Amino acid sequence: MPKSPVKIGVYVPGGAQLLDLACIDIFHMMSKEYLSVIPMLPKHIVDMAPEVQIFYITSPDTKPMVLLSAELNIYATHDITDPEVQPGKLDIMLVPGPDPNASWERPILDFLAEHSKCETTDVLSVCTGIFLCGAAGLLDGRTACGPRSLQGMIKQKHPTAKLVGEKYRWIQDGNFWSGGGITNGNDLVAAYARTGKHFPSVVAEIACKMADVGDRGQLYSEGQTILTLGMVWIIVKGLFTKR
Repeated sequence: MPKSPVKIGVYVPGGAQLLDLACIDIFHMMSKEYLSVIPMLPKHIVDMAPEVQIFYITSPDTKPMVLLSAELNIYATHDITDPEVQPGKLDIMLVPGPDPNASWERPILDFLAEHSKCETTDVLSVCTGIFLCGAAGLLDGRTACGPRSLQGMIKQKHPTAKLVGEKYRWIQDGNFWSGGGITNGNDLVAAYARTGKHFPSVVAEIACKMADVGDRGQLYSEGQTILTLGMVWIIVKGLFTKR
């Protein structure tokens, strides 16, 4: 059974695209806190879900309010100096996309780099989050996605990266996961959750169904795979039949 709580950081050192960041809500939908208020779910399903803690992390100079696209401000709960979010303390670090032309000071990059060095932490990059991850050294020699329209720009900045973003919506290389453009963050989170590392398969599938995400294939050329509610309950039934 996955451990609880699952600790997730959302790294926004200097702003981000709202839709990139929004995929964090899919993780929240897989939490015991969220599922426990849905009346039609059996208690044993809710009991399988982990508790989830989410930390919104920024730079000390930006805290507490971070401006996203669409003129939305979010409240950052932590900055990079807080003990609770130091390397080794988080299970997942989500990096939504900032301005691809932005630059960052060394402490901002080192904080992300040190998290990526932790075997217990997975870094998930969404859209132009690939530029922040690249500046922190996470792309060196790795397979990565990034926005389809910016593959040349990414390659120019990080020539040792093995880019597959023209074909793939998301890709994994070790503890580094990267997605394509904007709402491919939803595809990325769904694929990550389905590994079962932190979320039981039935919990992941129920949340994906409720959010209507996770039905697009990894390749852009692939059609959608429709998961009906009936299929979800077949998974649930099969899971407990095997017990």
